[in-house]
Amino acid sequence: MNALPANPPDETHAVLLGRLGSRSVVFVGLMGAGKTAIGRKVATMLALPFIDSDQEIESVSRMTVPELFERYGETEFRALEQRVILRVLENGPQVLSTGGGAFMNAQTREAIAAQGVSVWLKAELDLLMDRVSKKQNRPLLKSDDPRAVLERLMGERYPVYATSDVTVPTRDDRKEVIATEVVDALCRHFGIDEAAATGEVES
Repeated sequence: MNALPANPPDETHAVLLGRLGSRSVVFVGLMGAGKTAIGRKVATMLALPFIDSDQEIESVSRMTVPELFERYGETEFRALEQRVILRVLENGPQVLSTGGGAFMNAQTREAIAAQGVSVWLKAELDLLMDRVSKKQNRPLLKSDDPRAVLERLMGERYPVYATSDVTVPTRDDRKEVIATEVVDALCRHFGIDEAAATGEVES
């Protein structure tokens, strides 16, 4: 369930929420970058609902993402993914984690730009390989050489991810550390510092 966290945001976070308005914080990046794990932490910090687009897709279709890829192919999956994300964006503010290929769709990018703030979790190849090798539910990595597939995806997708509003390098560190860096980056994006935040809250 996408329950609201119990902890109220602090003053800086309250100002950030005010700047967000009805917009969502939307995580983009390759599989294994930590979009879901970090997204959940950021949602807790900001007292916002958390939504995972893959889970929404599975709920709507009553099939897993690998099953959808297997039965309908990537093109049909991406069309469904786009419809789900556009619907979810209508319900902001929230924190939304998207699939690795979602941001490659121009209409999806336009919707995110209009109704959200995009955050790219930028990860190095070795970190991605270490993480995705522990999971068997990655349809695009069903290959004899998953490292080569990831390298190709990085080449194709990183220039597009780089158009995100905010970029945060991710690494093998505690989720709380990366989540705090994301919130700090969002505050910088909106021109918020602690002194200004305190003044805004008091005024």
